[in-house]
Amino acid sequence: MNASWKVALLSLSVLGLAACAGHSTKSAYVAPQKAPSIMDNDELYMAQVERIARRRGIDVTWVNVPRKPLAKHTED
Repeated sequence: MNASWKVALLSLSVLGLAACAGHSTKSAYVAPQKAPSIMDNDELYMAQVERIARRRGIDVTWVNVPRKPLAKHTED
């Protein structure tokens, strides 16, 4: 009987420690860094146009969303 109590106590303590180890608040996931692309919407331009249109009482519906302009390479 004494050995079964030791096994039961050991089993409960191991299960208790395992349960505590599984509750981590930190995550190892890191969001990927998005590199700028020419396919990104030109949100600054869109905001400017929508702000001006709102002042004039016009509703804007974007059919072809403006894209960011290509970065021009300067040659020395």
